[in-house]
Amino acid sequence: MKFSHLIEINDPLNPLIDPLTREQLWRGLVMRAEQPMLFVEHLDECLLSDQSMQSVTRELRYGKVTIKDVVSYLPLLQVRYQVPKQQDIVGSSLIMTIEEPGPEMLFVRFEYEDEAVERQPAAQAEQEFYDEFRRSAYEEADIDTIRVIRELAAEGRLGPVSN
Repeated sequence: MKFSHLIEINDPLNPLIDPLTREQLWRGLVMRAEQPMLFVEHLDECLLSDQSMQSVTRELRYGKVTIKDVVSYLPLLQVRYQVPKQQDIVGSSLIMTIEEPGPEMLFVRFEYEDEAVERQPAAQAEQEFYDEFRRSAYEEADIDTIRVIRELAAEGRLGPVSN
């Protein structure tokens, strides 16, 4: 499954949206990777290892399920999550890219991809239904990520407020 969507961060024509700087947005996206319990409600534990300016290896525990992934960074531009195939989990990726099509206009593009699994034709309709459900869940989680980043910025936890 491949899925992509865009969330608007700043709109200079909408005074109801508190603008974020690119730096604040970047710090928020990195915080989502390194402090995911602020962003993911049902996450029980996150252990970080091999942490550097370029990447971090994580072990996430959701109840009895543990998922290992690697998050890599292109500073002020992109955060890339790579989940290798493990136990019953197919390999997948999430790429969050900051886009700036004009002055003071910021967006985040979220791109999801997972390894294709061959299915019998009878199971195809069921898989399409499941994929649509996942797309909706991913989109809601991403909207929530931006909401939390805005809250963190308002609390001053992501650096100076924009003017």
